[in-house]
Amino acid sequence: MHRSGFLRAARASLCVSALAAGLATHAAETVKIAFIDVLSGPFALSGQGSLNQLREVVSQLNSTAGAADPKFEVVPFDGKGTPQESTNVLKAAFDQNIRYVTQGGGSGVAFALVDAINKQAQRDVNGAMVYLNYSAMDPGLTNDRCSFWHFRFYPSSEMKIEALTTYLKTKPDVKKVFLFNQNYTHGQQVAKASRAYLAKKRPDIEVVGEDYIPIASTRDFAPYVAKIASSGADTVITSNWGSDLGLFLKAARDFGLNISFYTMNANNPGVPAQMGSWGADKVSVIWNWGSNAPTPALEKIAVGYKQKSGEDFIFAAHWNTMNMLRAAMQKAKSTDPKKVAYALEGMKYQSPLGEVEMRSTDHQLQAPIYLGVWAKKGSPGVKYDAENTGYGFRSEVVWSPAESTQPTTCQMNRPPA
Repeated sequence: MHRSGFLRAARASLCVSALAAGLATHAAETVKIAFIDVLSGPFALSGQGSLNQLREVVSQLNSTAGAADPKFEVVPFDGKGTPQESTNVLKAAFDQNIRYVTQGGGSGVAFALVDAINKQAQRDVNGAMVYLNYSAMDPGLTNDRCSFWHFRFYPSSEMKIEALTTYLKTKPDVKKVFLFNQNYTHGQQVAKASRAYLAKKRPDIEVVGEDYIPIASTRDFAPYVAKIASSGADTVITSNWGSDLGLFLKAARDFGLNISFYTMNANNPGVPAQMGSWGADKVSVIWNWGSNAPTPALEKIAVGYKQKSGEDFIFAAHWNTMNMLRAAMQKAKSTDPKKVAYALEGMKYQSPLGEVEMRSTDHQLQAPIYLGVWAKKGSPGVKYDAENTGYGFRSEVVWSPAESTQPTTCQMNRPPA
């Protein structure tokens, strides 16, 4: 070969090699996701279950990653359910160069994380973090305290109460309601919304009682159950979660309180085991998906996960969160938090639930909401049980995004694009 030809071939070879190396480097990029939630104490069962299911979703997503797609790695941090400890571990995640965070166990923690992430972005927008909220429901997170860096992939409590009170318009047998919630911002918001929406849609319903408990502190719920029974209530609306809900329903079962319970979290790990046959046609859950809903793609994931782990797959929000995050990175052609946040807001995505949208005005996902009613496995609509109890949640109603959507007061402050 002529020397000049040899040099051209060599340079071409080097370019191809460099390009291949660059693609390999890009393909090997790993984006770490800090999972900050309750991994110790009385609510640890919920946090650990969520972590396990997030890892399952990430594992499946990584297996389908294309050559140009980043892969994800979940890094757990025990926030212990407190705002202070959660912000401490958020700093630890930042120090490890982690720029994506997910959390869902408690709106008090969520507000603290939003505040800390906002302050960090104000100090250095190039060191910003994106917060992927998979279940903290306080409406303030997408209203007066909304943040460009925060995205909620789960319905707010007001969206759930909007859906529930619409349903109660069709239930004339509901006449007396007792509101029972944990004593923090989320529980207070649920009680407030319940009163307001019932007054608007069912003014004939009497709210016969309202009570609050300190979160994760109560062991004996018998006095509360006795109070509800003496009130004459035929229905309880509760946003309690974790062991607070499980112990409450156990106390109601032991008392023989045969009224209706509309919950937001009866699918939480450990709660179905407390209900058994007593809960049939009494306990309902308003949530973003259920294993007996007609959604084949998520049903396949749930069945496979239970066969592998023995646990029920309930955190469908992780599916939307991680799949939409990858789609945003593909759209942005970057893993830079600011570029990805801009790509994520306003995104419409074809999920197993149908088309969902991350509303750009407040970063609240617009998606269907489901009402599940506890019923015996094998009865109409109950193909799968929960926690091997022989009972599961029948998909009673599915509300479209348009039916549960809420207005927002969010005034979004955005960094320069």
